[in-house]
Amino acid sequence: MGKTLNCISPIDGSVYASRETLDLDAARAEVVAVRTAQKAWAARPLQERIDLVMAGVAAIGEMNDEIVPELAHMMGRPVRFGGEFGGFNERASHMAQIAAESLADIEVGEDATFKRYIKRIPHGVVFVVAPWNYPYMTAINTVAPALIAGNSVVLKHATQTLLVGERMAKAFHAAGVPEDVFKNVFLDHDTTSALIAEKAFDFVNFTGSVGGGQAMERAAAGTFTGVGTELGGKDPGYVMNDADVDAAIDTLIDGAMFNSGQCCCGIERIYVHESLYDSFLEKALAVVNGYKLGNPLEAETTIGPMANVRFAQEVRDQIAEAVEQGAVAHIATMEADDGGAYLTPQILTNVTHEMRVMRDESFGPVVGIMKVSSDEEAIKLMNDSEFGLTASIWTKDLERAQAVGDQIETGTVFMNRADYLDPGLCWTGCKNTGRGGGLSMIGYHNLTRPKSYHLKKVTG
Repeated sequence: MGKTLNCISPIDGSVYASRETLDLDAARAEVVAVRTAQKAWAARPLQERIDLVMAGVAAIGEMNDEIVPELAHMMGRPVRFGGEFGGFNERASHMAQIAAESLADIEVGEDATFKRYIKRIPHGVVFVVAPWNYPYMTAINTVAPALIAGNSVVLKHATQTLLVGERMAKAFHAAGVPEDVFKNVFLDHDTTSALIAEKAFDFVNFTGSVGGGQAMERAAAGTFTGVGTELGGKDPGYVMNDADVDAAIDTLIDGAMFNSGQCCCGIERIYVHESLYDSFLEKALAVVNGYKLGNPLEAETTIGPMANVRFAQEVRDQIAEAVEQGAVAHIATMEADDGGAYLTPQILTNVTHEMRVMRDESFGPVVGIMKVSSDEEAIKLMNDSEFGLTASIWTKDLERAQAVGDQIETGTVFMNRADYLDPGLCWTGCKNTGRGGGLSMIGYHNLTRPKSYHLKKVTG
C-alpha cells in the first residue's frame, strides 16, 4: 500500500493536492514498461523525436493560464511574474536546435582500409528527480534533451509541486510522445532508493539538497549507474570599484530576493568595494523596502510566502543567530510577516563568515553584504564556501573579470549579470554543489554514452 503525499499551500497552510505513491512492485512494473518502450523510441528518426518533444513544450505553453495560479498555490510565487514558460521554452528550443550537431557521430578517420568513428548512444531509462523552486524549468533541463537523445524518462517531482509532473506528462502525451516513453510517478524515498539500488535506471539526474544528493549516490553505490547532481549553493556577487552601481544593485538584489530567494543560483552574499559600499547599501535598502509582501494571487504582491513554513524558519534562525553575533538587520518587519511562511526580506551588514547566514545555504530572501578593499580579498571570501555554482562579477573591465573568474571555485562566472541559466553553456557546479552538467552540448554527452566503431575493410 502506498503513502499519501500532500502539497501544503504556503498561502494558507491548507492541503492543496494529494496523491498516493506507488508501492515497490507497482513502481517496478512502471519502469519495466518504460524500459520496453525505449528501444522503439530511440529507433525513431531524430527529427521526429525533436518535433514531438517541442510539441509537448508548446502544449505546456497553452496551459500557462492554469499553471501560473497553480504554482502560486503550490509554492508561493506571485502571479504577476507569469510563470516559467519563457525559460522552459528557451531551454528546450536551444537543445532541439543543437541536437543534430551534439549527437552526430564523431568521425575519427576513414581510408581504404579502415573506418573509425564514435557514436552517441542513449543510456536507456533516465530518472529525473526534480525540485519545487523552479519546477518546470529545472525538469525540462533534463527531460527535453534526454527524450531527444533517445532515452525514455521517468519523472519524480517534489511533493511541494505535486501537480507539475502530471501537467508535463499530460502535455507531452497529448502531443504524441508515447505514455510509456515519458512517465510521471509518485514515489516515497524508500521506494526511490530501492529502485536505484536495483539498477532500475541507467542514469539518475537529481536536483535538490546536498543530503538528497548523498542519498542518491548511496543508493547507486556499486551499481555503476551514473548520477548527475545539482545541489546547494551560496552564490556570491562581487562589485568592483569600477562597477555600474545602479545596474549591480538592480540585478544582485533581484537575484537575492526573487522567488523569495528560493533559487539554487540566487545571490546569497555580496562583497562590495569599499569605495562604493555606502552608495550600494543605501540604494539596495530602498529597493527592498519597496517590495510588497503578501498573497501571491494578488497582482500587487511582489514577494510571496516561502514555499513551506519550515523553510522560512530556517531563514529566520540564520538571521536571528547573525544578529545575536553582531550583524545589523536593516529591513523592518513587514505587515504581512506572520511568523510563518510569510517572511520579511532582509539585508544584513556587519556580517562575517563565522555566521551561518554567510556559510550555510539560506534559500530564502536574505543577503549579507560585506565591504572589501581588493580583488584578492574578494576572491578569498568568494572561495570560502563549501559550494560552487555561480559567481557574479561587476566591472567594466572584461580582462579583469576573466582574471578574477579564473580564480573563483565555481561552475559559472557571470560578468554584469546573475541568476540566469544560458542553455548554450553547461550548467554545472563544483564542491558540494555536485557533479555533472546539464544543457549545452555537454548536457547531451552526459545523457548518452560513447560507443566506438573500428571497422577494418580489408582482411587480405
